[in-house]
Amino acid sequence: MYSESDLESAVAAGAITPEAANALRDHVGALRSSPIVDEEQFRLITGFNDIFVAIAAILVFVGCAWAGGEIKPWIGAALVTGSAWLMAEYFTAKRRMALPSIVFLLAFVGGAFATAATLLVPDGNVSNHDRVGMALVALSAAIAAGAAWLHWKRFMVPITIAAGAAACAGVALALLAAAYPKIDTIIYPLLLIAGLAIFGLAMRWDMTDRARTTRRSDVAFWLHLLAAPMIVHPAFVMLGIERGETSASLAGVVLAIYLALGAVALIIDRRALMVSALAYVLAAMGALFREFGAVSLNVAITALVIGSALLLLSAFWHDVRAMLVRQLPEGIQNRLPVLQTINLRPAS
Repeated sequence: MYSESDLESAVAAGAITPEAANALRDHVGALRSSPIVDEEQFRLITGFNDIFVAIAAILVFVGCAWAGGEIKPWIGAALVTGSAWLMAEYFTAKRRMALPSIVFLLAFVGGAFATAATLLVPDGNVSNHDRVGMALVALSAAIAAGAAWLHWKRFMVPITIAAGAAACAGVALALLAAAYPKIDTIIYPLLLIAGLAIFGLAMRWDMTDRARTTRRSDVAFWLHLLAAPMIVHPAFVMLGIERGETSASLAGVVLAIYLALGAVALIIDRRALMVSALAYVLAAMGALFREFGAVSLNVAITALVIGSALLLLSAFWHDVRAMLVRQLPEGIQNRLPVLQTINLRPAS
């Protein structure tokens, strides 16, 4: 399977013309009865070798962390960081393997954070009431963000920007905890704000590639995937869903919010918001069915209703999205992923 990044690279190398690449995208879109822009394509694996290399790399990381940790915890973390970079030099820079590249990136950024944290806070005993400790955690997160930046400059793996954004969010939250030890009382609003900020960053990347034919779209995909739970989870927790408050009125509010999230997901052509909120809407629907007496079958009915609705939405995604987007002002439409028409007739 070839990703949009592969096509972009082939065009840049002169292997195929831009017209041929566009013709291929149109052909694949027609075969799938769905425009390529609506597919949210990203490459995870190209073959079983990706899985094989990823498993082998994880074993190497476990061995490095374990063996080095027997000496000093920071040594184990540093070995993971260094080995992740070295393996990326071959499997990412030369072989362009997708899944291993994601594993190497996460190991490198996580290893950089762990190395700094275990050096700066050797006992690992930090609470939000420890101002100095939280400041050191913020410094460790800043080092992780710097590591993500270095990795991006060298390898340009799309998930790297999301990893860096997560590290930056960690820096901000840790600094706030150092300044305000009672941060646990406002942690969910802060997470929601951080999620909205990352969502805004994702939209900036999305708007630079409205046709979704370059690496920038892949970067936006991972940013949306990071932002979605940071938006959805705090919002529903603040409503009381996590505490088991599942009255009919609250369930109605949850469903209304889910419909609003679904509209946003359709407009921006990203499904991450809907997937992240799925567990909460399932709980809300279950509560509604219990209210109406369907206690024994509430799980089955909930799964059937939600599953059927999502399948129908998937089948008519492009049509529903086109209907919504065309109601928006033209200035906003010109910033959203393009609306494409497709030929539903199979090629002869």
